[in-house]
Order: sequence, then structure tokens, then C-alpha cells
Amino acid sequence: MTSKPVNHYKTIPTVFAALENVHGAIDEHGLDRMLHHLVQLRASQLNGCAYCVKMHTKEARDDGETNERLDRLVVWDHVSDFSPKERAALAWTEALTQIERKTDYGALRAELRAHFSEAEISALTATVAMINLWNRIQVSTH
Repeated sequence: MTSKPVNHYKTIPTVFAALENVHGAIDEHGLDRMLHHLVQLRASQLNGCAYCVKMHTKEARDDGETNERLDRLVVWDHVSDFSPKERAALAWTEALTQIERKTDYGALRAELRAHFSEAEISALTATVAMINLWNRIQVSTH
């Protein structure tokens, strides 16, 4: 039996308004915009959120990201297109998106600290958490 999706935005609009306001607060901490796009797109790819993949790919292109890098984001750890800073952020994104008990978060944090301030690491972590939340909400409507 099939059931139509719940319109979460309509049923609990105050919750969604609050969630949308979180992004402005995160943005105040200076995370690079291109990195922001890469992180959101990579998590959306991992979570199988077609809507979010399309949206974040378009936003990245609109802000100047290249098609070549976007095409290879899915294999970022096998190509040389991404800087050490981006690679550290993408590894963190994958670790927080696909929770594995054996992940060495300390080693990942050490790599992050080589490229980011504490505030940037926190903003990155919040960005990853929020895109995972939005992916799950959107996937619930499939």
C-alpha cells in the first residue's frame, strides 16, 4: 500500500522556520562558500537525496564551482582535484554522515585542525549535521 508524503512544512511550520534560521547563524562563522557547497553536495550524494543533489549542484555552479570538480566529487579521495583542506572537510563529512563505530575521529580532527580554526571546525560540523537532517526530511517524502 502506498501513502502520499507528509507535508512537514505545512504540518509543523514553526519547526521548519527555526531550522532555516540555523543556516544564517552557521554562515556567520566564515566557512568558505565553495567548501560549504562541496560538503552539502557530498553528504546529499551519500544519503541518496536526489532533490538536494540537484539543488546543491546548481548552487555550487552558480557560485563558480567547475563541472569537472563536481563530476569527480563522488570519487574525491581518488583524484587530485581537491586541496588538502577540502579533503579534510570531505573526510569529516563522510565520517559524520556514515557513522562507523571504528572511525578514528581524533585523527580526522587532527587533520581538520591543520587547516581550520576551532570556529570553522564547529561551523563545518554544524553544516554537516544540518545537511544530514535536511536530507533525511527530504528522503522521507520519496
